[in-house]
Amino acid sequence: MTKKSTEKPLLKEGNDTFVFTKKNYQIMIVGLLVIFLGYFLMTGGNGDDPTKYYPEIFDFRRLTLAPILILVGLVIEIFAIFYKDNN
Repeated sequence: MTKKSTEKPLLKEGNDTFVFTKKNYQIMIVGLLVIFLGYFLMTGGNGDDPTKYYPEIFDFRRLTLAPILILVGLVIEIFAIFYKDNN
């Protein structure tokens, strides 16, 4: 004799539920935009002559602001994954 399984299947036939809602995707897009902004702020600072020193590559925007924005974007992405709508 076999035992009847009392576990519920994760997806039933005809159950069209998605893991993420529209709100999750909107938050994910915001997170991606913040990450792209961080990478964009990190670019530049080089000159035409590679033998000369250009101090603008070590400014606040490239060394501090851009990495902080990238980390904030990653936190937003994690939040978007775990966000559960109350509806």
